[in-house]
This record gives sequence, C-alpha cells and structure tokens, in this order.
Amino acid sequence: MTDHLHRDLQRIKRHVLAMGALAEEALGLASQAYQRQEEVPAHRLTETEERINTLQLETDDEILKLLALHQPVAGDLRFVTSAMRIVNDLERIGDLTTSIADRLLYIVEQPPIGEPMKIEAMMTVTASMLHDGLNAFVQQDSALARSVLERDDEIDSMNRSHFEILIPRMKSDSDSVELGVALLSVSRAVERIGDMATNIAEDVVFMVDAQDIRHAPHDEDSSSESA
Repeated sequence: MTDHLHRDLQRIKRHVLAMGALAEEALGLASQAYQRQEEVPAHRLTETEERINTLQLETDDEILKLLALHQPVAGDLRFVTSAMRIVNDLERIGDLTTSIADRLLYIVEQPPIGEPMKIEAMMTVTASMLHDGLNAFVQQDSALARSVLERDDEIDSMNRSHFEILIPRMKSDSDSVELGVALLSVSRAVERIGDMATNIAEDVVFMVDAQDIRHAPHDEDSSSESA
C-alpha cells in the first residue's frame, strides 16, 4: 500500500467514525427524551443531523477521489465499499432520530397510554448494537460484528409486541388512536435503526472476512461460522 493510499483510507475512516459519533449522539438525545418524556432539544438534533449530512457528502467525495486515483483492490476495496454503505446507513439513522423527535412532540403532551411498552428497552439494545457495530469497524473485529446480528431478532420481537398490544387497544378505544399511532411510529423507527446497525455489522463482516452475509439468515450464518 502506498503512503498516499494509506493516508486517504485513514481520512475516510475518520469521516465514518465522526459520522458514527454523531449518529450515536442523535440516538442518545432521542432515547433520553423518551425516558424523561420530554421534547428532544430541537436545535441540538438539527445541528447534529446537518453535520451528519455534511460529512456524508464529504465522505462520498473522498471515496470517489480514492477510487479514481488509487483503484484499490482486495481488502482495501472491501474497506471502501463497506465505508460507502456504512455512511449511507448512518445518514439514515440521523433521519430516523429526527422522525422520533417529531413524534415525541405529541407523545410527551399526552397522559401515559397505560400499556406495557418496551420502547425504552428497544432504544437501549439498539444503541448497543450501533456502538458495537462501529467499534467492530474500528477494530476490524468480525466476531463483534456478528454479535450485533444476534440482537436484531430481539428488537424485531419487541417491535411486534407493540403492534400486538396497541392495535387491539386502538380498535376498542378510539381516543387512543392518535397516541397509539405515534407510539407505533417511534417503535418502528427504533426498529429501523436496529436494521441500520445490523447493516453496519454485516458490512464489517464483508470487510474483514470477505463474506457477504446480507441476505443470509443470522442463525445460519452463526452455524456456518462454528462449523
């Protein structure tokens, strides 16, 4: 690897990590607001999302320049490809946290719905998935990345439970419909953030192990790994 290629790869890595830190910050703001039943500080979230968007454009530009100048191959090409995908997922996480914040504007003004919701637990697990996925990227640790995949089913299960709880409630109590829709929207957004964290983990596996597991069932992937 030439010094120039190494320098450019490190610059892309720094951009991805900066975006990751901002995405974690945005998710943390939304999670804290939900736990405290208060509005997300709009100015902070707006600033964070704008910085994520700016970094995405800068990183995309750096990647295109690197591809044109260095024409990387093998592991370097997998790194660049994975970085490109991860950047897109991090930008999407910024959008989803904004969606959560918008719904919280309504939710925090309403009395509790009185149903056993697991949104706070979902946010905690999702935050851990995102954090570990980013650490796996930094450390090039495919084992850590694979551990992220194992938590995706837990998020999906909690999201489904909210639909099972709230849909019957909304059918029997018309006054609960608007709040129910808002809560389901938040639950779905958190579930989608979990999907983005899963995508990041899958990209790390591709980068490190040269194995594309994006469409493989996670249990089968684990089985093949232990075989």
